[in-house]
Amino acid sequence: MLDDEQRMSELLSSFKNRMHISHSSEDAYLRDILRASFEDIVSKCGQFNLESNYRGRELVMERSRYVYNDAVEYFNDNFLSQIHSFGINNLPDEVDEDVSK
Repeated sequence: MLDDEQRMSELLSSFKNRMHISHSSEDAYLRDILRASFEDIVSKCGQFNLESNYRGRELVMERSRYVYNDAVEYFNDNFLSQIHSFGINNLPDEVDEDVSK
């Protein structure tokens, strides 16, 4: 299992490959974008593992792309069905009895 810093480094590398970014001068900025995007998706869809959950990882990458291109205000509308689908599929298997009452 990877620690948080290793996970972020792998995510950063994947994001830079996707965006065709070969320099490292923006790495700190990109890490901040990726962390904020992960937190945003978690707040909408629940906790998930970046290593093993491809759909969640894709949403983080796409939101990060929108942020990087100064268009984050369009992300929610453009990915609404994917966000809803992922959130529903990401629900815990068991619901706490106190919550359902």
